[in-house]
This record gives sequence, C-alpha cells and structure tokens, in this order.
Amino acid sequence: MPASAKICGLSTPETLAAAVDGGASHVGFVVFPPSPRHVPPERLAALAGRVPARVTRVGVFVDPDDALLDSVVPWLDALQLHKVAPERAAAIRARHGRETWVAVPVKAGADLDAARGYRGAADLILYDAKTPDTAALPGGMGLRFDWTLLDGFAHPLPWALSGGLDVGNVGEAIGRTGARLVDVSSGVESAPGVKDVDKIAAFLKAVAQC
Repeated sequence: MPASAKICGLSTPETLAAAVDGGASHVGFVVFPPSPRHVPPERLAALAGRVPARVTRVGVFVDPDDALLDSVVPWLDALQLHKVAPERAAAIRARHGRETWVAVPVKAGADLDAARGYRGAADLILYDAKTPDTAALPGGMGLRFDWTLLDGFAHPLPWALSGGLDVGNVGEAIGRTGARLVDVSSGVESAPGVKDVDKIAAFLKAVAQC
C-alpha cells in the first residue's frame, strides 16, 4: 500500500490547490485562534468548497467546544483533536458522526500508552512530537520524536505520523516506521503559517516515491 500525505494548516486557495494538485490524500484546516495557521469558519467553508471529493477535509482543533464544532462540521470529513480525553473524543465522535482523529504527543516510549485509551473513542491516532509544557501550540513547531519508539508497538487503531517532517526526512520516516499516512505543516512553510507551494509539491513527490 503506497504512503499518502496530509498537508495541514492550509489557509489560501493557492496553497490548497498545490496540495490537491500534488496528490495529497488529506488537507487540514486549523481552527484555533492562537495558531498562525488559524482559519475562521467562514474562510474554512470557502476553502473546503474547493476540495474535490477524492480528498479528505480535516479540521484541526484544540479542546474544542460543541458550538465551534457545530459551526464548521458541515464542511469537514474528519476531525483532528488535540488535548482531549478519550471520553470527550468519544462524545464528539458520537455527536458529529465524522471520522475522528486524536493526536497523541510523544517524547518517550511511555507516552505511546495513551493511545490505547482511545480504542473505541476515535478512528485514528496521530503520533506527534510532544511540545514543551510552556508552548502556546500543541503542534506545528517543527519538532520530531524518536521514531524508533514505535518499533514493536501494538497500535490500538489505524495511525499516522507527524512531527518535524519535511522533504529531506519523510522518506526515511516512512521507511523507518512503516507509516502509511504522514502529516506535515511547518515542513512545507517559508515562515510560520506561510505555506510554500514549491515545498508542498516537493514533499508530495517524495511521499509518492515511497
């Protein structure tokens, strides 16, 4: 099965087109005001309307309330949740009927144990690099974790790999971990929140070769 990619943090028609035309299987829209990649609901709706049916539209949220989710779910195919407990993930999944991803931040092997708690509460685990406790954002900071931590781990759910990926290391990451879906944000940017169409194209080309 070939690897596929999600380009996350898209906020303009031009970069969205680069992701879709380059072969991304998923596109991500961040709905979290502290993030430089934040898109308000009205812009998310306009962007999501440009996405062909073959590409999955993923909304990215940090501990969202129901009102926020209600405002954007009609334009999304999947919900990516950060900083939510299993019970909350299950409630969101049941309420909205969308494919539900949960990010599990990883720095040490013991961090992987949290993934088991989401069995039955989510559809996919996104392993991401753990950010410092003082960080304003839970991801998108270009950090990576030690991929060898995944060696031999019994994944409780389908999973994807994120954290510090770019065109220079994504091939190694896929080969090392066996990931079938990789997620990139800062690795295809020229500045925080500013996606680069050439970097998007190069990243997707690298993934397609895996």
